[in-house]
Amino acid sequence: MSNTVVNNVLKGGEFIIKDSSPEDIFIPEQWDEEQQMIKQTIIDFVNKMGDTSKKIENQPKILKEAGELGFLGCHIPDEYGGMLLDTNTVTMICEYVGGTYGGWSTSFAAHTGIGMLPILYYGSEEIKQKYLPELAGGTKYAAYCLTEPSSGSDALAAKTKADLSEDGKSYILNGQKMWISNAGFADVFIVFAQVDGDKFTGFVVDADSEGISLGAEEDKMGIKGSSTRQVFFENVHVPIENVLGEIGKGHLIAFNVLNVGRFKLGALTIGGCKKATDISVKYANERKQFKQPISNFGAIQYKLAEQTIKTFTLESSVYRVSDMIKDKKDSLLATGMSYSDALLEAAEEYAVECAILKVYGSEAADYCVDEAVQVHGGYGFSEEYAVAGAYRDARINRIYEGTNEINRILSVSMLLKKAMKGQLDIVGPAWAVQKELSSMPSMETMEGKYAPEQKAISDFKKMILMVAGSAVKEQMDRKLNLKNEQEI
Repeated sequence: MSNTVVNNVLKGGEFIIKDSSPEDIFIPEQWDEEQQMIKQTIIDFVNKMGDTSKKIENQPKILKEAGELGFLGCHIPDEYGGMLLDTNTVTMICEYVGGTYGGWSTSFAAHTGIGMLPILYYGSEEIKQKYLPELAGGTKYAAYCLTEPSSGSDALAAKTKADLSEDGKSYILNGQKMWISNAGFADVFIVFAQVDGDKFTGFVVDADSEGISLGAEEDKMGIKGSSTRQVFFENVHVPIENVLGEIGKGHLIAFNVLNVGRFKLGALTIGGCKKATDISVKYANERKQFKQPISNFGAIQYKLAEQTIKTFTLESSVYRVSDMIKDKKDSLLATGMSYSDALLEAAEEYAVECAILKVYGSEAADYCVDEAVQVHGGYGFSEEYAVAGAYRDARINRIYEGTNEINRILSVSMLLKKAMKGQLDIVGPAWAVQKELSSMPSMETMEGKYAPEQKAISDFKKMILMVAGSAVKEQMDRKLNLKNEQEI
């Protein structure tokens, strides 16, 4: 992995041991004129969509309109039918898509992320040219078939089989996938199956292939406008040219695509948080009790403030990581690396941050919609008000793209793996903290407008370094397998 740093950008995981200058961190207030125009276009598109996103039958039509505006191909190079935009602009588009309720953001994310990226990252040139232009243009739609009834978080335990045909020209798929977003209208499936029983491999499968059948639409708690079905494969012939990457290397596809998926989910939840907060503020200003708006009461003001704080924290974190991914990708492109490889490596560099954003974003969104219901009181429990649906929609965010439990474990294990490989020096700074604490406490104070906040962050990092350093030492001394030591 390249260690190139642009504009003093931290490497993945370095936030725990190094400080950053505010001048090096991108914030949304820095949008240029073109980005402001794109922002207004996506806002207008979302407003026009309105409540139509709450019905499954409307999903293809809305996706097609998004494709015509370039939103489905905003991360795809021009040669594959896309309208390639910079990383921060793509992040902004995701933010405003996330402000829609009813399930369309799921349809969008499943199509543009886990549906298209495996082809961009791992497809042959022929496969990219065959599928990406129509997927980017919104004339065909993609779905990602990974989860099975017996394999969820343990994706590599999949039982779907792919056997080479006698003539050697195709693989024959047999198996079952479940919880597949966009399955009801998808034209293309990204399918994972075991070749020779134990070689986990990715395939591009045309949805109209003989032998594919669908289960009924799942009756979900939320995101009811999105299509979610089981997909059955019975002797489905897939040309050998439709293998993604290498036989037996499907885990690289699944895991690397999920890095981007987790980051984008963090971006999507910004929109959900802002929408819930906006609804809460509007209702609190309109609802009167005891002869005054309830927004005058401290208990309600606290809720609105906390919603705003969590949303601002999420927005700041997401755009900071977005800009780091952008700079890393640009530095790799400057070396002659292909766009798909540069994007893949940049996301991998910040896999720890992507996992953290997924967890924080989904839980911030849950907080915001929960308090939105509370601000509405009894009306919040009524389907006549938007917050009831928003409450249900937000709950899935803690489950898909890897459960929050899995992502919490990953964020720590990936950080420690970097330390063990020498890519990140945690032990040195952790030892320095130990020495500092065992000697005379420093009376040094910080100066400046945010000195108390900076001191608090500095002290908190030291606490984490102590724990992380101890964990690394325990792992090395006792040869612990952190997957089995989740308390650590």
